[in-house]
Amino acid sequence: MEEIYANVEYDKPVDPGPSTNPTGRRSSERRFHGAVVLCLGLLSVFLLAGLIGLSVHYSGRDADLSTINANLTERLQASDNKLSSVSAERDLLNASLTEMTKELDRLQSLSKENKTCPAGWTMFSSACYLLSGGTGTWDEGREDCRSRGAHLVMIDSTKEQTFVAGLTQRDTWIGLNDKDVEGTWKWIDGTPLTVMNWAWKQPDNGGGDPKFGEEDCAHIRAETTEWNDVSCETDLSWICEKIA
Repeated sequence: MEEIYANVEYDKPVDPGPSTNPTGRRSSERRFHGAVVLCLGLLSVFLLAGLIGLSVHYSGRDADLSTINANLTERLQASDNKLSSVSAERDLLNASLTEMTKELDRLQSLSKENKTCPAGWTMFSSACYLLSGGTGTWDEGREDCRSRGAHLVMIDSTKEQTFVAGLTQRDTWIGLNDKDVEGTWKWIDGTPLTVMNWAWKQPDNGGGDPKFGEEDCAHIRAETTEWNDVSCETDLSWICEKIA
């Protein structure tokens, strides 16, 4: 049997290589450019929306600031008006006070001119003073002054001290004592000292020497016009004082 050999020639695939179709490439480029344009457009829209929002926001803040500024201006104006009113009232009060002070001075001058002291009394600064004709204890001097509508003299200024000292040439009681509390000196009406004229090392309550006893009353020393404490039972002159 004859063997038949057939030569079959198979077609080999042919590599087409890179496409050279220009139409497809242009279509892809167009889609890409379109996407880019779309993104840029959306971004522009977002930016525009943001700018509009910011504009509205700051416009609102400007309106608020304008309102606040207007309120502050109104309050400042009201405060200025009140201050002007208070200043005017103060000026009126000062003027009224000045007039009242002048009137008071005038009345006091008239009062001083019309005031007189009883016979035998001496006037000083709207008060009358009398040096006793006799002598006695501190309590006797106090009672004598009371019977005359007066009190033992109380000294509250250096001028009065000088005047009172000039009324007497001998040791003289004044209305000063520490009977209630030892060492706490008060005037006869209970007021504390505002002026002091104690002699050196006085008051000393007798220095603790029993022969002097308790020295609870004060007098003016004739030789120095200074104050000294001595027993209230000592026999001295006194000075009475009363309002003219």
